[in-house]
Amino acid sequence: MSLIPSFFGGRHGGVFDPFSRDIWDPFEGFGLAAAVQPPSGGDREAAAIANARIDWKETPEGHVFKVDLPGLKKEEVKVEVEDGRVLQISGERRREQEEKTDKWHRVERSSGRFARRFRLPENVRLDEVRANMENGVLTVVVPKAEEKKPEVKAIDVAGGELERERAE
Repeated sequence: MSLIPSFFGGRHGGVFDPFSRDIWDPFEGFGLAAAVQPPSGGDREAAAIANARIDWKETPEGHVFKVDLPGLKKEEVKVEVEDGRVLQISGERRREQEEKTDKWHRVERSSGRFARRFRLPENVRLDEVRANMENGVLTVVVPKAEEKKPEVKAIDVAGGELERERAE
């Protein structure tokens, strides 16, 4: 008798093995997998790279994006700003050439195209965006524009003379 219900994938006699190398999908069987598949026929490999992991943090100096792209070269990645303030990071990892004599036992590395888009705030300097790729991590820095301080105009405060002039 299993302690874990069979809707957890039915693997290993209905028991979820956390040390198994199999990928467990908690939503398997609930019809949600189709909702996250890419529109190109449900290619699982393309779905994996389409979800490139990105961190976006804001510092006092600007916005910093870090993207994990292991195995990609800088020539395979594009960083663009379109429509004024939309940052787009895209690229493609190509599948390795297969030989007819090859016998694959497991294919987990993803391949395919990816594109991620982010609407940037208005206070950025788009002409100074810079990107760097090192050790499979793409870093994009979008500097902030200097905040315009409100112009303050001092007004002299008159004594009772202004009121007397109005009364006359």
